[in-house]
Amino acid sequence: MSTRALDAPVVHEARPHRPVLVAGTLGELTGPTHGLVELPLRLWWNPRRTFDLGEHTMLLWMYENVLREAVRVDELRDHIHGATLVRVWPELNLPRGVRAAWEARHPALRHARRAA
Repeated sequence: MSTRALDAPVVHEARPHRPVLVAGTLGELTGPTHGLVELPLRLWWNPRRTFDLGEHTMLLWMYENVLREAVRVDELRDHIHGATLVRVWPELNLPRGVRAAWEARHPALRHARRAA
């Protein structure tokens, strides 16, 4: 095996052929923390695209979908809140690749999961 292959960065996938998009910092994630949020059709293709962030399970569900489906950083910034993400991280049901990619970039998420 060439050293080039060993040095190649690991690309995590949300699902086959879909690389995981990870924000550069948790601080740039300034999405809403309460109220009703309507996801664009590209992120959630259900006819009912509104999530009530006051309902904990709906917040988790919305975060799971955005983290799996986002292909542009602005989608993460607009819908995810950094401090809230750290708080709910241990509860999120995410594909292994999504969890690994986010925890590799943001150690605070890894620590939150271990503390839970």
